Amino acid sequence: MKSVLGLGVAALLAAAPAYAANLSVCIEGSPETFNPQLTSNGTTSFVLGQIYDGLVSVTAGTSEIRPSLAESWSISDDARTYTFKLRQGVKWQSDAGFTPTREFNADDVVFTFQRMIDPAHPYAKVSGGTYVTFNTKLADTLESVKKVDDHTVSFTLKAPLAPFLGIMAHQSLAITSAEYADALLKAGTPELLDRQPIGTGPFALQDYQTDAVVRMRPFADTWGAAIGDASRTPKVDSVIMAISADASVRLQRAFAGECMISLFPNLADREAIEKSDVLDLVYTPVASTGFITFNFKEDKFQNKKVREALAHAINMKPLVDIVYDGTGKVTGSLIPPALWGHDDQIGAYDYDPEKAKALLKEAGYPEGFETQIWAVPVSRPYMPHGRRAAELIQSDWAAIGVKAEIVSYEWSEYITRARAGEAQVGMFGGIYDFPDPSQIPNNYFTCDSNGKPSPSNIGAWCNPEFIAIMNKAGTITDQAEREKLYKQAQQVFHDEVPAVILGGADSLTAVSKKVKGFNQAIFGTSRLSGVTVEE
Repeated sequence: MKSVLGLGVAALLAAAPAYAANLSVCIEGSPETFNPQLTSNGTTSFVLGQIYDGLVSVTAGTSEIRPSLAESWSISDDARTYTFKLRQGVKWQSDAGFTPTREFNADDVVFTFQRMIDPAHPYAKVSGGTYVTFNTKLADTLESVKKVDDHTVSFTLKAPLAPFLGIMAHQSLAITSAEYADALLKAGTPELLDRQPIGTGPFALQDYQTDAVVRMRPFADTWGAAIGDASRTPKVDSVIMAISADASVRLQRAFAGECMISLFPNLADREAIEKSDVLDLVYTPVASTGFITFNFKEDKFQNKKVREALAHAINMKPLVDIVYDGTGKVTGSLIPPALWGHDDQIGAYDYDPEKAKALLKEAGYPEGFETQIWAVPVSRPYMPHGRRAAELIQSDWAAIGVKAEIVSYEWSEYITRARAGEAQVGMFGGIYDFPDPSQIPNNYFTCDSNGKPSPSNIGAWCNPEFIAIMNKAGTITDQAEREKLYKQAQQVFHDEVPAVILGGADSLTAVSKKVKGFNQAIFGTSRLSGVTVEE
């Protein structure tokens, strides 16, 4: 793939072939990889969600799990074995270096998961071997993945896992080609599996120009088109994803007609979009949670009184009002109001600077200390204005003697550095990909059976009580009992202060009035198949 720097996005868009049905999309960041297994980043998942399919998916605009590469599934009486009947006649994409000789089958499913399961697998360590979603949600639970026949695969769990089907709908568990992987391994270039994608989805990668644009071409032989499913059929001649971290710039390009779909505009621009003659404003009630998290590798943050002091020093209501532009809700609940399991009895920490000063003194920091606070560089529903949020926290902490330097990076670098444990106080968050409250707590605040933090647990908080409650909630199917457990876990979280919840808001998208058929996903990845552009 090419790597081209220094070109303006408008020029790149103008340089595209002059098809009548180009679909241009402004996205907020660059994909960090082209293999879904290696990421849980929403920006990357949006790009890769056009290329790859999973066994199951979430129907856009709903919380319904529906068949995808698996046509159906059955569950054993002990709720430990899931058997998937695979769709037949599914074709793989091709590129200049690879032409498939067979259709999708059980070997592809087994390969996809064995890479993540088996540390001795030839692909296990390729591209770093960090399987964010798998390691967090399945590594300790999945016992085996077995081929029953060419079109049947069974997954056996060590214990029942209530959200298993939802987890399988996560974009990070999309299926990759075993034949393609074998060909690359023989050629001595296994890393290309993660850079030059081959999928079964509605669009194939045409070109990626680093930090500038992703181009895709329609995959006419995708299985959605073959079965006559309009929502899975590409209906434009090309997709051009222009990359711009600045929400105002993305919106300007949408007003100018350069981007027909512009993701995550500023909340403050809602009225301008609604009054526009060329754009529609699409509201999507996503479940999301944003927070700042304390790094437990730092001695001072291992002291609970320090964490409590910093929490009580934040004047949360004006922060939420300003950052979420009147659309947020002050809460201390880790699970957002949009999902069952939310606990509205857990509020934000009381704003009490004097108490904060007293706690710092008790902790041995009567004059305060210096630290960093990282600011999310892109606009997301869980954090629309990272820099502004960081500035407000910086000001509040200065009042108790804590001097916080604001740090930020380009989005993919920010994620990489944060996951490497570099953030002293990290700003992070997530959007739920499937309708189960376990996702965000497990992704960001648990550790595996060996005590290793999940990849997105950037503060490295490993609390045995919290983890035990979360694990228990995942092994039972009674929703009322699970809800009780999630509320218990959230109380432990609140009491131990590993992070401070900031909030979340609806997702906004600016869409050209010429665009028809775009359905923003509530859970999971929004797809561009089924979308048309009127002249």
